[in-house]
Amino acid sequence: MADLPYILLSCGISIDGYLDNASEQRLMLSNDADLDRVDEVRAGCDAILVGAATVRNDNPRLVVRDRSRQHQRVARGLPPTPAKVTVTGHAQLDPCARFFCTGGNEKLVYCATGAVTEARQRLGEVATVIDGGQPVEMRSMSEDLFTRGVRRLMVEGGGTIHTQFLTAGLADELHLVIAPFFVGDSRARRFVEDGRFPWHPDKHAELVDVRRIDDVVLLRYALSQRFEWD
Repeated sequence: MADLPYILLSCGISIDGYLDNASEQRLMLSNDADLDRVDEVRAGCDAILVGAATVRNDNPRLVVRDRSRQHQRVARGLPPTPAKVTVTGHAQLDPCARFFCTGGNEKLVYCATGAVTEARQRLGEVATVIDGGQPVEMRSMSEDLFTRGVRRLMVEGGGTIHTQFLTAGLADELHLVIAPFFVGDSRARRFVEDGRFPWHPDKHAELVDVRRIDDVVLLRYALSQRFEWD
């Protein structure tokens, strides 16, 4: 079996399991203390991955924000913030999105074979576009990331991406933050989509930590034998 990065999934959801609401305004599912925790986790990773829908809908920066953490990375011979990775089937991404325009780090776009030419024309000046197959497959992509030096990968969504990593049995760890409210709208995006997951009523994921962070709760799960205990 080819080598894979250690894969950590990170996600915030409402009490009823939604990633967002159905409006155009981004729903905040975290607080300042938890955002600082996420920043610390990012600082310990080699790359951060989100799906193309997250790039379009949330326009995230995906950088390490704390200057002291940036300096600590540089002191270890690393760039101030991890590489950014996204996955797309149709290359419908704006080269001016903050994903591409913030942070002096490497940007990687794994694109379905049929859209690679268009993706390179559109994004070639701001990112490295990689043919990820038709469709892009998470295991092959993860193996390729390993060959590029990614030893620890943080996956921040969205729902399709989380589903693909989980159903493929690729995730080693899950950080799930629960916000103290309901969304109550089936039009909104959920944490995961339908699928066959390795964890079910007869095989439970291992809960290793529960932490209150002001008004949200962090649930930390070990999902593989490679789980890194503190």
